[in-house]
Amino acid sequence: MNQLEDMRIFAETVDAQSFTAAADRLGLSKQFVSKRIAALEKRLGARLLERSTRQLRVTDLGLAYHERALRILQEVDSAEQMITNQTATPRGVLRLSAPMTFGTLHLGPLIPAFMQRHPDVSLELDLNDRAVDLIGDGYDMAVRIGTLADSSLIARRITSVQLITCASPDYLREHGTPIAPEQLAAHACLTYGQTRHGEWAFRVGGRIRKISVNGPMRSNNGEMLRDAAMAGLGIIVMPDFIVAAPLADGRLVEVLETFRCEGLTMYAVYPQHRESSLLVRAFSDFLVERFGEPVARSS
Repeated sequence: MNQLEDMRIFAETVDAQSFTAAADRLGLSKQFVSKRIAALEKRLGARLLERSTRQLRVTDLGLAYHERALRILQEVDSAEQMITNQTATPRGVLRLSAPMTFGTLHLGPLIPAFMQRHPDVSLELDLNDRAVDLIGDGYDMAVRIGTLADSSLIARRITSVQLITCASPDYLREHGTPIAPEQLAAHACLTYGQTRHGEWAFRVGGRIRKISVNGPMRSNNGEMLRDAAMAGLGIIVMPDFIVAAPLADGRLVEVLETFRCEGLTMYAVYPQHRESSLLVRAFSDFLVERFGEPVARSS
């Protein structure tokens, strides 16, 4: 067993926070993983992990070694990817993160087309609305919608996403239709995020005006809020790809159309060391090809 493989086993164990989980990821036995890390510690003459029956703790030297090991392994992977790219045929495993609702409604149905186009590619798709740590969690790429935080990640613009303010016909008949953003204070507003009280930003007279809203429900899942709005619980502001179908068949009705909220942007983001990856390039090209127009148009 060479030093590089011992380094990879150690890095996987730290990331997984257990010998058993690391062994499962690597397709090895727990005993073999434990033996190789013990051999690594003996060769280095330093304790990298503190073991107990309940948990695995990384020592300060272990943390420093882990940080260096990740950089070395990433360089090795990049070097191998450079050679792989010369074949001009995407191959290997692509680990992808995407928002839950966008993934189920729009990305999932298109995955078979991508896989058929690139039969040597395997895909690991994680649908989650949290912003994952691409480097720390080992992702090759993530699809993100909204304003990106400053980071070392590379972002490729995919398409624009329109935000639509809407409610059910029954709700509007009972509570009236707002004709200006300020009137939302008198309405039940179903909000996305972690707080029941939120702000919606509308374009009014060429300027952005933030309106405080509140209501009986909040959720971090757009489909749940859409369904609640269709049931008459209140008004929502949602991306067009979530509400396109109920708007088309009349289950939801757009309001405040002349004061539309500021739109969002969809990006493919990936670590710098994945910039030359043929896999990453192939999938980002696929996203641009399929979602080059606003996402709602594709439904």
